[in-house]
Amino acid sequence: MQGWCLQTQPVRFQAATGTYCRFPGGKRAAAKLDSENQAFVCDAPKGSSVQDHDKYELCSKDGGLLDKAGTTCRVNSGEHAAAAGKDPLEIGAPRHQGGSKGVIQGLSWVDRLLFVWILGAMVIGVVCGKFVPGLRDRFAVAELVGTPLPIAVGLWLMMWPVLSKVRYELLGEMFRDRNLWRQLALSVVLNWLLGPLIMTGLAWACLPDEPMARYRNGVILVGLARCIAMVLIWNQLARGNAEFCAILVAVNSVLQIILYSPLAVFYLKVVSHQDNVPGIDFRTIAISVLIYLGAPLVAAIITRYLLIAIAGERWFTQRFMPVFGPVALLALMYTVWVLFMMQGQQVVDNIGKVARVAVPMVAYFSILWTSTFMICRVAGMRYGHAVTQAFTASSNNFELAIAVAVGAFGFSSAEALAATVGPLIEVPVLMALVYVALWLQRVFSWE
Repeated sequence: MQGWCLQTQPVRFQAATGTYCRFPGGKRAAAKLDSENQAFVCDAPKGSSVQDHDKYELCSKDGGLLDKAGTTCRVNSGEHAAAAGKDPLEIGAPRHQGGSKGVIQGLSWVDRLLFVWILGAMVIGVVCGKFVPGLRDRFAVAELVGTPLPIAVGLWLMMWPVLSKVRYELLGEMFRDRNLWRQLALSVVLNWLLGPLIMTGLAWACLPDEPMARYRNGVILVGLARCIAMVLIWNQLARGNAEFCAILVAVNSVLQIILYSPLAVFYLKVVSHQDNVPGIDFRTIAISVLIYLGAPLVAAIITRYLLIAIAGERWFTQRFMPVFGPVALLALMYTVWVLFMMQGQQVVDNIGKVARVAVPMVAYFSILWTSTFMICRVAGMRYGHAVTQAFTASSNNFELAIAVAVGAFGFSSAEALAATVGPLIEVPVLMALVYVALWLQRVFSWE
């Protein structure tokens, strides 16, 4: 028997009695939904040929065509079918080839060079701030809650496209799947209890001295912000469960509105005993969260569902987001450039302190990813769920951390500078962890 893999993203099928696969020659086989991997699976009948894969169809009970090969299909005739011990036809997330070349090819050229873009924006910003007099004053033309309006616009544009990608409709899934509730409970513990606690502990262990106190605050702000953007890329490259990751991203997007402000006050003021530091109060941080996360979230939800209603989900995903999505990176680079331009002299004078900020961040990403992955492994989870939990727990929403640091402490603050270092550290570390995940997938046996 032979099998075919019909890729359907961004289309999502629901389980339905009577769904079947129709093969060349009219042969049929029942299609079963693998709920964990979000894939339809069926055995190709004897006599089928991989050369006929362009004639394969997935049909509903009444004979309606759900999808077919020839448009979004590729042959699954090698390692995946053999590894399973049978020749399945799977409909679900795309598979990437193993090895470093396959991982790199899985990234767009923009994402491959993300580290370079951010580093370049930092360097150019420092040079402009140090050697172009008067440039800083030109960006202080107007303010929004203490933040120069040009920076505020950049912060909004960082968040808007990212939040538009989130599939909020998947939140309804957790009301129908008891196993998913357990997975979500673990994710909440890892993301909102363990993650902030570990980052705060590392920040104090690596930056305990008083001159580093405000840099330490910026590091803690990074640890409180759960990732809702790049984690989708890391998860895809590491062959995680795409739909499960999308649900976790949607949940974390909502929880950040509720939990970020109280957790920031708790860890910065109560745990760190900083009663006299300006900016550390619930009202100030809550306003920053509402302005730089709440407003883009509302705009993103309106953008997503209005355009889907008008033009359809396929157009939104395949036409609109490839154009609108890169705006987030451009806005991030612009914001990083402005922040480092504003602090050019401070960066040069405190380059040692900036370097020290990297230490707790590297330790945080590595420790939290490893511990989460091993917890999931010991708990008997499949690889797809384990790696998704690991990257969701260890990734951070550095856009939000930067926005809150700027809004609460000022664009020229040490907190903002420390938060801006976050993506410079996170990108290469998590890229390395993708390779580790793919290696562990081969080393361990998974159910």
